Amino acid sequence: MKIGIYGQFYHKNSGVYIQQLLENLDKNDVEVVIEKNFLELINLHDDIDKTYSHFSTFEELDTSYDLFFSIGGDGTILRTITYVRDLGIPIAGINTGRLGFLATIQKEEIQDSIDLILQKKFYISPRSLVTIETLSENKEFGVLNFAMNEIAVSRRNTTSMVTVHTSLNDEFLTSYWADGLIVSTPTGSTGYSLSCGGPVIMPEAKSMVLTPIAPHNLNARPLVIPDNQEIKLQVSGREDSYLVSLDSRIHTLPNDTTVLIKRAPFEINMVVLQNDSFLKTLRKKMLWGEDKRN
Repeated sequence: MKIGIYGQFYHKNSGVYIQQLLENLDKNDVEVVIEKNFLELINLHDDIDKTYSHFSTFEELDTSYDLFFSIGGDGTILRTITYVRDLGIPIAGINTGRLGFLATIQKEEIQDSIDLILQKKFYISPRSLVTIETLSENKEFGVLNFAMNEIAVSRRNTTSMVTVHTSLNDEFLTSYWADGLIVSTPTGSTGYSLSCGGPVIMPEAKSMVLTPIAPHNLNARPLVIPDNQEIKLQVSGREDSYLVSLDSRIHTLPNDTTVLIKRAPFEINMVVLQNDSFLKTLRKKMLWGEDKRN
C-alpha cells in the first residue's frame, strides 16, 4: 500500500497524533511519501527515526498512490486537492483544526480510524468541482482553474458595490448589485455560501448554488441550479478590477472581463468511514436537533 501525506501547519499538540499515524503506517508496512515542506516541519518538531520519501509538485504524483492523508482542517484539504487534481486518489482528512466538515477523522480517534482505513472499512464520497475560464486571451488561472468549495467574484479595494451580470446557458438571469456572488458546489454549501444565507446541499446532489454576497436588491435570493448549466459572469463597478477567489486562491481580473464557470470534468474522492456520514457530520458540527427541550 502506498500513501501520501500533506499538511500546511504543525498545529500545537498535534505532534503526538502525527507520530501515531506514522507509527501505525510503518507497523503495517505502508509506503509513505510526505510533502516536502510538511516533512521539514515534522523533522523540525519531532525526532523521526525513519527517513521518508517526499514530493513537491503534482507532477511527482501518479495513480500508484492508494490514499492521501490530509492533516489539518478543511483548508488543508482544499490545498491537498491542488496536488491530487484529476488523479482520483482518495483523500482522508484528519482534523487537527477546528470545525472540519471535510476533515472528519478526529485526531483523538486516529488509532481506530487508521485501522478501519487499512482494513478498507470505508466508502468513497465523490465530490464535484467547478472550473473557471475567461472568454478572452487572459491566462490568469493556469492549470489551477478549479475549486471544490466555491468560486466567488467580489469587490476589491472599495466599499462600493459591484454589479454582477449573470447568465445561465447564455440566457440572461439577472444583475446582482452586491458585494459579490458565490458559485458553490454541494461540498461548499456548508462554507462561505452558508454564511451568506445559502442552503445546505447534500454532497451527491447534481447541483450548484448561486449565492449573492450582501445584495442591495433585496429580492435577490440564493438560487439552486443543475450542475450542467454554464454560468457566465461579467462584473462592473467603480474600481478598474475585481477579485476572483477559487477556494482560498485569489486572483484579480480587469473590470468587464467575462468569465465562464461550469462543472469540472473530474471529481475528488473523499474517504468516509463506514460508521460516519454527511448527516452525522451535520448534526455534530451544526448542532442540528440540539435543543434544551429535547
